[in-house]
Amino acid sequence: MKAFVSVIGKDKIGIIHKVTSILSENDVNILDITQTLLHDYFTMIMFVDLEKMQIDFNELKNRLENEGNKIDVSINIQHEDIFNSMHKI
Repeated sequence: MKAFVSVIGKDKIGIIHKVTSILSENDVNILDITQTLLHDYFTMIMFVDLEKMQIDFNELKNRLENEGNKIDVSINIQHEDIFNSMHKI
């Protein structure tokens, strides 16, 4: 199973490290990543493979959201199927 992870918030040092550390700790492979700065705002989208993940999807989602709250950015994860369905409507 694959998913999209999006991160949006005010730019600060360590955002990528915090997010990718959680993914690495849970055996989530990053297949593709793009990030940009829009003035002071950081945006990042990652396409990830969850096949070897050792926890369930909701637990990973909670860990990412909790980290986002700690560093004051919005972190969302969506299954690839849901992402694709949303963009067909």
